[in-house]
Amino acid sequence: MSDQPSSTSDLSDKDRLRIEANRQRALNLRLARLTAHPYGAAKSRPPETAVAVKSHGVNVIKVSGSKFIDSGGGFLIEQRTGGSKEDEPTVDEKEPEVDSVPLPVEFDECLECGDRFADSWLMATFGYKEYLLKDCDLDKREPVLKFISRKNPHNVRWGEMKLYLHIQIEERALQVWGSEENLVKEKELRDEKREVTKVKKYNKRLKELRMDMRSSLYDKRETSKAHTHSWDEDEVYNEEEDTYTRKCESCGHQETYEKM
Repeated sequence: MSDQPSSTSDLSDKDRLRIEANRQRALNLRLARLTAHPYGAAKSRPPETAVAVKSHGVNVIKVSGSKFIDSGGGFLIEQRTGGSKEDEPTVDEKEPEVDSVPLPVEFDECLECGDRFADSWLMATFGYKEYLLKDCDLDKREPVLKFISRKNPHNVRWGEMKLYLHIQIEERALQVWGSEENLVKEKELRDEKREVTKVKKYNKRLKELRMDMRSSLYDKRETSKAHTHSWDEDEVYNEEEDTYTRKCESCGHQETYEKM
């Protein structure tokens, strides 16, 4: 008849301490092995399961220690474990002293953050159309305006664009035209001239179409015949320049020439 195993109650305090030390050592070794090979340990673990519980009338799903609230619309909202931002202590931000910040030389930087303004630079064509400036006003009139060159975004094979500072374009326009009222008047005057030219081109084209459609009413040979000058017999002699001037009797054209 074999001996019966001794009960744990028969162990001495020394044996219990030794067993506890061995158990802690084994746990530490297992933890170190999981830290060194986390993916290998994940394969050996059993698949995670989700547990649904009901708390305060709300369906809560627990997965791997994380809690998700069922919104009822097909979405799971993760429940925050930390404190909200409202509970965090607020830090008083010191407002920048605008008066003490020096004004940038180029006027293209924000006084508070120092970033460049996105709409500070304008193309030269904008200065031509809106402020009625010419190339000489931008590049030759003193002081010459600074600009930056950029590739044309529409076609890289075209020439580079010149971008001028918006505030400097406005100052140069006031320098050229004297005041904003004069600039507005000049723009209105040019618009009127443009409309007159447009009407003249329209009437000329309309007349050509009528001549093409009703050719019997027009003598094309007369209209297309070249003009021949009939010079006046009286010539005017200029002694200082040693030249002669004569005038056409039909059209009034004057011609100045020299005699050998």
